[in-house]
Amino acid sequence: MIGELYARSLAGAEVDVEDVAGGRVPLDAARRSEPIDGDEAMLSRCCGPTLDVGSGPGRLTVALARRGVAALGIDVTPHAVRLTRRAGGLALCRDVFGPVPGAGRWATALLADGNIGIGGDPLALLRRVRELVGPGGEVIAEVGAPGSASGVDLVRLRRGEEAGSWFRWARVSARDAPALAARAGFAGVELAEDHGRWFAVLGRPTRSDV
Repeated sequence: MIGELYARSLAGAEVDVEDVAGGRVPLDAARRSEPIDGDEAMLSRCCGPTLDVGSGPGRLTVALARRGVAALGIDVTPHAVRLTRRAGGLALCRDVFGPVPGAGRWATALLADGNIGIGGDPLALLRRVRELVGPGGEVIAEVGAPGSASGVDLVRLRRGEEAGSWFRWARVSARDAPALAARAGFAGVELAEDHGRWFAVLGRPTRSDV
């Protein structure tokens, strides 16, 4: 049901993210098909082969392809993958924790739109993405503003009387990103803000640093 409701949201249906207390916020996945202010802060740093993790409808994957940057989007929702391909991007239906083409050779990996929350365990996710980028590569993760709180929420997708299964989703504050990155084995972190969005650029050690 998670994938089905997400696919409906991509098509424009009104789907909410519901927490265990009953609070709801609109998912509004369809808006991620169009450029969003602040995207350039990520796109401008992608100068080599880039893996877009949780690529959704593919706006970043497609934008990079149009710039001549080799890019691959991966997403667990088949409809999102189809939308990316339809828009001219390269995408596969894959779980980031499963087999991923080019593992260990990507120059950049993107965790945009809150995708650092995938799986509800940011440390495990960053350690996995660190394995996917090559020595000296970067992971660009969108994080919360410094004054926001880090944590893990139990949520599900809901449309009217239909609801998906509960799943864990994490939030990481820019304030906590450096310590988290160090635990995941990254060499350093650069924080940046653009149009109210915050990004942590995590550097993977070169071979000599490992």
